[in-house]
Amino acid sequence: MTINGWIQILVFCGIVALLVKPLGGYMTRVFNGERTLLSWIFAPVERGLYAVAGTSEREEQHWTTYAAALLFFNLAGFLLLYFLQRFQGALPFNPAGMAAVPPELAFNTAVSFMTNTNWQNYGGESTMSYLVQMAGLTVQNFVSAATGIAIAIALIRGFSRASVKSIGNFWVDMTRATLYVLLPLCVVLTLVYVYLGMPQTLGAYVEATTLEGAQQTIALGPVASQIAIKMLGTNGGGFFNANAAHPFENPDAIANLIQMVSIFAIGAALTNVFGRMVGNQRQGWAIFATMAALFLVGVVVCYWAEAAGNPLVHALGLEGGNMEGKEVRFGISLSALFAVITTAASCGAVNAMHDSFTALGGLIPLINMELGEIIVGGVGAGFYGILLFVVLAIFVAGLMVGRTPEYLGKKIEAKEVKMAVLAILCLPLAMLVLTASAVVLPDAVASIANPGPRGFSEILYAYTSAAANNGSAFGGLTGNTTWYNLTLGIAMLMGRFLVIIPALAIAGSLVAKKTVPASAGTFPTDGALFVGLLSGVILIVGGLTFFPALAVGPIVEHLAMLLGQTF
Repeated sequence: MTINGWIQILVFCGIVALLVKPLGGYMTRVFNGERTLLSWIFAPVERGLYAVAGTSEREEQHWTTYAAALLFFNLAGFLLLYFLQRFQGALPFNPAGMAAVPPELAFNTAVSFMTNTNWQNYGGESTMSYLVQMAGLTVQNFVSAATGIAIAIALIRGFSRASVKSIGNFWVDMTRATLYVLLPLCVVLTLVYVYLGMPQTLGAYVEATTLEGAQQTIALGPVASQIAIKMLGTNGGGFFNANAAHPFENPDAIANLIQMVSIFAIGAALTNVFGRMVGNQRQGWAIFATMAALFLVGVVVCYWAEAAGNPLVHALGLEGGNMEGKEVRFGISLSALFAVITTAASCGAVNAMHDSFTALGGLIPLINMELGEIIVGGVGAGFYGILLFVVLAIFVAGLMVGRTPEYLGKKIEAKEVKMAVLAILCLPLAMLVLTASAVVLPDAVASIANPGPRGFSEILYAYTSAAANNGSAFGGLTGNTTWYNLTLGIAMLMGRFLVIIPALAIAGSLVAKKTVPASAGTFPTDGALFVGLLSGVILIVGGLTFFPALAVGPIVEHLAMLLGQTF
């Protein structure tokens, strides 16, 4: 580890912290329906969209109606993307002549982008036409991110409102998230990325002659616009197979910094939105502090492990950190930082090969996802995910003091706790059951390139990434098979909607409750004690759920390295 590396990490953390309050204030005004600097541009567009959709910003929905609208909208997005892929060969804006995507892969990809996962069992530049990249993948990047933000806002209303039946309007929340938050920021980011050297063109791929005289095809396309929403919306799907390690997706350290900040910006700012909407910004800062503490621990461990290097390589007389699978233009510190960021958020973009990390370095991204990616998390998804743990932590606190748990004046009763536990446990159900199935079925085992603990870790990582709606991969696993295309798709659906529905149910239950004034026995939830309790509950639940699987994979592999053994 170097001083320069730590300075780079601290610069990133400082920028994110500085963005929390101004971006949080702007988003609060947007979702409260107040006038903003962009209202003169987007307000007429917003009203026109409501008129076409047959709704109004004054029309609000019960949580069941909100959930139904969300589900039907996502189903429509899935079908649109699926059929775009299946008819790709007959559609325009296909200069490379890409053929139709096979059914199983089209299913996996449609589910992946609809759930904000962006798991890719294909190479973007060799599989998807410009039309599918733009009208299919990029559109889903916007609306899947907007859906996550809408759910977070709906759950926040559950705590901020009292004695009502509605939690907002899905169509209004999604429209405002897209028009006022995602779209303007992405326009600015796209222009910046083009300035930094990213392609943005509908022209055909370029044929070039290398210095050796060989012919090389250089893939181009509307890259910058997709990268902007890919990072800001914590989607992660690369235009190119190499993702953020490709120089056209991530040209230099400045672009890398902007992309890392983009991944965290909205998720971190939602903590401030929460504080403002419940009338106590300290509540939001307490949740932000919990996220920050868990994030920094992960960064320290991952950076240390990668900087320390591989003992097996050191035994050969080669000193230094682990540069395998990393880009020289980023180095160890920025590669480790990016890996922790992209798995703390449900982004999945990678600027280094996670499969080439050391056992402990690769363990941190895995743990981040297994905790449900609530350390900032995906836009919206991370925030409503950590609020589920808040409900559980408040319940534990209530048990310790022997009184009905309360949070922000709302009684946390059996219904809310059951829904929170259901949402939290659906992730290990999908991750562990499907992993257990894959390691015993011959067709699934045949896709493993690396036997032993590493092969097990690659399967566990794949299903963890899918269920956590992350999309990154360890590699070394052939995912484009019928088994993995279908089961990874199922894991994505479970990880998305089996969390969303209970979260909305909690919002619907809380919004109907009266607010109870704080008393001398009310557990304070805006200080260091609550931050410690919430962090402990997150780690204990995650540890108890996943430790056996982690012990079989990364931990065994690390011990083997220390003993000088390979698999």
